[in-house]
Amino acid sequence: MAGNQSQNILQLTIDYALIVCRHGNVCKTFIIACRAATSRSRRCAYNENMSMIAGILESPALRAATRLREPLENGDRLTQPEFHRRYESMPSHVRAELIGGIVYMASPLRMPHGTASSKLIAVLVNYEGATSGVQAMDNTTTILSHDSEPQPDVALRLLPERGGQSHINPEQYLVGAPELIVEIAHSSEAIDLHAKKEDYRKAGVREYLVLCIEEQELRAFDLRANKPWALPVDGIFRSRVFPGLWIDSRAAIAGDTRKLLATLRRGLKSPEHAAFVKPAKPRKTSRKRKP
Repeated sequence: MAGNQSQNILQLTIDYALIVCRHGNVCKTFIIACRAATSRSRRCAYNENMSMIAGILESPALRAATRLREPLENGDRLTQPEFHRRYESMPSHVRAELIGGIVYMASPLRMPHGTASSKLIAVLVNYEGATSGVQAMDNTTTILSHDSEPQPDVALRLLPERGGQSHINPEQYLVGAPELIVEIAHSSEAIDLHAKKEDYRKAGVREYLVLCIEEQELRAFDLRANKPWALPVDGIFRSRVFPGLWIDSRAAIAGDTRKLLATLRRGLKSPEHAAFVKPAKPRKTSRKRKP
């Protein structure tokens, strides 16, 4: 009787170990050993089965796989590699960011946040369509440093061939700072205007916009100069990094898509944008005369 019970316990232990290790892609030899233990257990005595159970639970492979499944908790202090490893093992619906080495778990998004973000990404996507060498991004994981991995609401980057400072790594994640980031914040007390802004500044983000929903205002920052960017009387943000990218702050606050796109079209017709997209003239090479 005891032998049968120990065999059942061993089988449950092996099943658990196989599930955990398959999820973490850990140690194929360990999985093979577990399968071998299943066949041996049928002809083993109670003590031997219990010994195999203890060996499986204490094995380095199972411990490593279990560590890979450690969840993220709000307020955890982690390095970027550890955060990234844990984040990849979380369910797909979970959204988290690492700001200044601290984990922030995202709250559910309310409609004002979602609609504001969609209208601003529409502006950047239209700018991308009219401008070679740039790329718009929506909610993209961005690896900035050893203690920073945010997920900006909206971003625009220069591609490497246009002198951009970011690149895509072999795992298809963005590494390095986009030149422009836009965040949607519930209020001026949000992390977007404090710890996250400082992370962006240190990483090399050049232009930063925060749409504060509660205060009904669009705040702009020149992060290279580390100072606020006062918008002109007409309320239009005119990017210096991306000539022709004009964002009407009042239309963004009101959620007026037509006015946002109309303002952008004016920017795309500006001389600054024409000069930005104009292909560079090839250098003339001097030919040596044959003697």
